[in-house]
Amino acid sequence: MAYAAYYKNLGLDYYSIPNFAFACGTTLQDVRIAYRIINHSAARGTVLIPTCYGGLINTTLNFTTAPNDCLKAYRVIVTAMLGNGESASPSNTPGFPESGELRYQDVVNAQYRLLTKHLGVQQLEAIIGFSMGGQQAYHWAVMFPDFARRIVPICSSARTSPHNYAFLEGPMAALTSSADYLVYRATKIKVVMGEIKLADLRQVQPASGKKAFARAYAAWLTSSHWFRERWWGTRDGGQGFESIEAWMQDRETAYLDWDADDMLALASMWQMGDVSTVIPGQEVLSQRGGKQGDDGGYHEALTSIKARVLVMPCQTDQYFPPEDGETECKHLARGTFAPIPSVWGHVAGGGMDLEAVAWMNKNVGRFMDEELYSGK
Repeated sequence: MAYAAYYKNLGLDYYSIPNFAFACGTTLQDVRIAYRIINHSAARGTVLIPTCYGGLINTTLNFTTAPNDCLKAYRVIVTAMLGNGESASPSNTPGFPESGELRYQDVVNAQYRLLTKHLGVQQLEAIIGFSMGGQQAYHWAVMFPDFARRIVPICSSARTSPHNYAFLEGPMAALTSSADYLVYRATKIKVVMGEIKLADLRQVQPASGKKAFARAYAAWLTSSHWFRERWWGTRDGGQGFESIEAWMQDRETAYLDWDADDMLALASMWQMGDVSTVIPGQEVLSQRGGKQGDDGGYHEALTSIKARVLVMPCQTDQYFPPEDGETECKHLARGTFAPIPSVWGHVAGGGMDLEAVAWMNKNVGRFMDEELYSGK
């Protein structure tokens, strides 16, 4: 991944995991995971915050900075999930699993190795994650049911719905169908085979394909209410654009600094997210194609979660809708449903809506303090 000039990877540390076996069957001798520790000497325990799709460690909402600092008393570890370009990914690790091969259990197992083998963490006070970060939290709670006392999935789900799967097919197809992506893939194969030499594959990154991906994705980020109320425009607190087209053109730049194959590896992992595939002793390999697993296994996985869970969707999220979170909560032994009141849709959970951030900070703080959410 090529980082934008404005992104600062300050404070990042790296741990190399030896002899790491992926669920797809690939084993690599050196798998690097990137992380950052905030509040090293905090007294109230450790909180893990994994990155989301399109997220980097230092762009991830971590609730440690005033005024929204409900985690200021905790040691917070923000970790880059495998595939995001900061940790081991198709873009920086030869032989790394590509689109359709990387799975959530790989990400969780790498984080488990980081915490237990390198950082000496044996229990977490919480795992808090937005979007794909929330899916990681759910998979953690099923795979290692005694490791985290709480999880907070924000704008997320324990299983990717068929609608969510289908939505992702649009941006992915826009990228993979672009002429410059086909050139990029052909060039990458020739480099791997030793047929040509190229110092940096960034020279042939598919800019047009990544712009098409971002344009196809753009309207899903927020909500119809957000567009109707002209939050993209020049209203107070809005994005400041004169037209939808101007906003769309700005959105086109969102992934230009990402590696195309990293984008696809993460998107396909997102599509395959399903906690029923990682129940200890009953593991199966999730597959692409959108064939949803049996509800019985899904419910069994949710029921097996021992952690207290604060299910926090946004009321207007288009692809992790609150109805999914409410359904999941019914199968959680200690679940609390707390939808975010915002018209900003999915991105409300990532920090785009400052009022939503303040609301989340208040409710996550109460959940951590066990003042309101005593569970069932």
